Amino acid sequence: MKLLVRNLSRSTTEQELRILFSAHGSVTECSLVLDQETGKSKGFAFVVMPDEKEAKLALSALHETRVAKNRIRVKVAQ
Repeated sequence: MKLLVRNLSRSTTEQELRILFSAHGSVTECSLVLDQETGKSKGFAFVVMPDEKEAKLALSALHETRVAKNRIRVKVAQ
């Protein structure tokens, strides 16, 4: 299941996200969306978790939690 993670701090890294979501299950892909010109984070990312149960657990556990002073929003990606 592919999850969309929004409202990330510009300083949050893919590695930090992978660690955060891995606490709730297996993560096969984690991609931070970067600005093509500056190479800096746009403040959102996609996380892929193959097990739907684990993905839903991560979604409910992490939605509206604080990461690097920002309250992140997690939802199923369209």
